[in-house]
Amino acid sequence: MSKVNPDTERESLYSNLDKMSTNELLTSINNEDKKVADIIEKQIPNIEKLVDVIVSKMKLGGRLFYIGAGTSGRIGILDASECPPTFGVPDNWIIGIIAGGDSAIRKAVENAEDDIDQAWRDLSAYDISSLDVVIGIAASGNTPYVIGGLKKARENNIATGSISCNSASLISKQADHPIELIVGPEFLTGSTRMKAGTSQKLALNMISTSVMIKLGRIYGNKMIDMQLSNKKLVQRGVEMIVEELKIDEKKASELLKKHKSVRAVLLAENKNLEV
Repeated sequence: MSKVNPDTERESLYSNLDKMSTNELLTSINNEDKKVADIIEKQIPNIEKLVDVIVSKMKLGGRLFYIGAGTSGRIGILDASECPPTFGVPDNWIIGIIAGGDSAIRKAVENAEDDIDQAWRDLSAYDISSLDVVIGIAASGNTPYVIGGLKKARENNIATGSISCNSASLISKQADHPIELIVGPEFLTGSTRMKAGTSQKLALNMISTSVMIKLGRIYGNKMIDMQLSNKKLVQRGVEMIVEELKIDEKKASELLKKHKSVRAVLLAENKNLEV
């Protein structure tokens, strides 16, 4: 009998894991992880097309949604939740949704991923429209929750993308811009939290970071819109100001305290800067 998920469920290249030394385990896992970046490189043209669509939609006031179940859903939520503190954007610019709701972030919710209609209900709670973009994430590429969400999105003229780790997956068929990261068999057979999860996280890093840069949320190579939510980030902000304005730390700290953000300081203190 053929397997439903031939790529993500293939037998590990390694046997007798339980007999390996700690060093053998770590070295073997690392050797598999090294393959991931090369696989993603082959998909850069597809990722590029998706990024450009997202940017064009967000410039018109649209939002980016990630939908997924289990590990894939959690990775989407992780990427979405890191954008406001990193780029100083509103919480509703990039939204991660997981099958089973927020409780599924920490604890698996049985059968949540099998409801083909729930993702659209979840998306509809945000008044989703044709200005938005939905990316479905599923290592197998066959998760009903994600398939249903993408299908309904397309029916409503909403741009869609997908990230899967199987070739010719079902979510790819429902996506305008499918990205297939065929990382091959996992070190631990079928454990897609490993290479598959790593590939998804790397792809989302590329997508969200590129989108934020193209939307002007950085200056040079600096996160000038980051939220100054702790001492480390405040100090980083001070150092950015010192570097850009060529002033001492005391003055930079005073300016940051006054203007509340690195961008505001640079705009106020150097009118010639294109920030």
